[in-house]
Amino acid sequence: MQSPKFRVLVSAAALALLASCGGGGSGSGPGVGSGAGNSSGPGGYGNGIAGTPADMPSIPQASRMLGQATFGATTADMDRLTAGGYTAWIEDQFAKPQALHRNYIDSITASLGTKATQNHFQESFWQQAITGEDQLRQRMAFALSQIFVVSVLDSTVNSYPRGVASYYDTLATHAFGNFRDLLEAVALHPMMGIYLTSMRNQKETGTRVPDENFAREVMQLLTIGLNELNADGSPKMIDNQPVETYTSADISGLAKVFTGWSWAGADKGDSRFYGGNADPNRDWLPMQSYPKFHSTSEKRFLGVTVPAGATPEASLKIALDTLFNHPNVGPFIGRQLIQRLVTSNPSPHYIGRVASAFANNGQGMRGDMKAVIRAILLDPEARSDAVLADPRGGKLREPVLRLANWMRAFGAKSTSGRFLMSSSLDDPLTSLGQTPMRSPSVFNFYRPGYVPPNTAIAAAGLVSPEMQITGETSVVGYLNFMRDVIANGTGNTRDVKPDYGIELTLADTPEKLVDHVNLLLMANQMPASLRGRIVNAVSSVPVSATNAATAATARRNRVYLAVFLTMASPEYLVQK
Repeated sequence: MQSPKFRVLVSAAALALLASCGGGGSGSGPGVGSGAGNSSGPGGYGNGIAGTPADMPSIPQASRMLGQATFGATTADMDRLTAGGYTAWIEDQFAKPQALHRNYIDSITASLGTKATQNHFQESFWQQAITGEDQLRQRMAFALSQIFVVSVLDSTVNSYPRGVASYYDTLATHAFGNFRDLLEAVALHPMMGIYLTSMRNQKETGTRVPDENFAREVMQLLTIGLNELNADGSPKMIDNQPVETYTSADISGLAKVFTGWSWAGADKGDSRFYGGNADPNRDWLPMQSYPKFHSTSEKRFLGVTVPAGATPEASLKIALDTLFNHPNVGPFIGRQLIQRLVTSNPSPHYIGRVASAFANNGQGMRGDMKAVIRAILLDPEARSDAVLADPRGGKLREPVLRLANWMRAFGAKSTSGRFLMSSSLDDPLTSLGQTPMRSPSVFNFYRPGYVPPNTAIAAAGLVSPEMQITGETSVVGYLNFMRDVIANGTGNTRDVKPDYGIELTLADTPEKLVDHVNLLLMANQMPASLRGRIVNAVSSVPVSATNAATAATARRNRVYLAVFLTMASPEYLVQK
């Protein structure tokens, strides 16, 4: 049970956070980015940060790195990172084996004797996100899932929980591979085929034209974007106007490439193409070609021509090679990955360095995702302590990351062993307002260029993507949700509960308790004024010297207060 003191302080914290976020700001100055994205002049980070930090981090620096590269810092991970250094930790993460979500879905089906549901994918997601040793892969897969979007809010996709698990596995598999392979795996995955309607797409005939949905989105969202970019991510301009990367004719030409692809199976008959004679593994096997339904006419797009009569496979190779080699891909994808991991507004030089790693990993290879990840996480704008003082630095923590941070920081464990987390985190008023793989559209939960209107962020020329799902309703919902979860656990039947053993041993000394929470959740970035207020709040809960039961309750409430008031603070909500 929570004491009245705890409930009162929670209400006060809610009001304070509403005051800071109600106008769209983050409570940390004019914005949440590390330098204006379109500025390279004096005074910003356009010229980069001088010097590269040492590879061996302090404990707070290790916590900060883990906040960017994992689902949250733990004491054990901080110890490993400080012992081996940034580079060794990253290389060790690259070597960690992958556990397949699809295997979990199959095991559930076998053990329960019933068809799995999307809730079972959520169980597997949270199991791996919280307990998986391959934390960098976990965080990268989540980032990629918000670029290469497939959502179970599509009723047909929702019918294939194993397929969705496999799609997420595909993102995780290729997170450390080559972008060209990732692009092809996404393009041929049946869940993407369903979601963006390239499955069963047919060649032009009579009044029928090929479906253009995937052709449009593979350019706009997955590879090159709407406008031509310089290597540093800035738009190319002609007569002071941006240059479009593609036209409607390019979409029509590319759409022909994606005709004649449908479910995998033992034959290529009409029945299988249309969905009959279902192969038991068709929900995860790559789509196969059906030449009868593929356009054999000449296909023109992006300055390339696929000759008439080309096979589906040949057409696809030319199309994906063309997209992969487009100069926009490095800065376009690199910027979004920086936004998901490090900062909402990377400087042009930061984007340029990441795009350079995409273009050439140092050994003449393009699209090496390991090189891209190294470039993002080891860049001075990610590692230097100098950016911490800039009010534009960092990014708003999205709701899923906040809950995952809490679970990992405080050793949350599942009573059932399954992490019974359902798809019920969507409601912004009563829950997080975000659930993995349940984006409301192909544009993700929020757009990478979103600018909260009428805010200091907008006035500063910055973006804050996560603010698109942040408002009075979601702020109150998050506070109420975490007030309950921190004390009682989460998931169905409170299946997931924290272990506050270490924190309870510190509860008699509020300063040590708050400092410990500060390190785990905020990488020691808590301002002195906030630390003082939380220490005072924790100290105001008296610990009885004569009644052991009352004292135990008070210590628990002290821990709850320290954790909640930290996670409610704007300073925590902005990850730097």
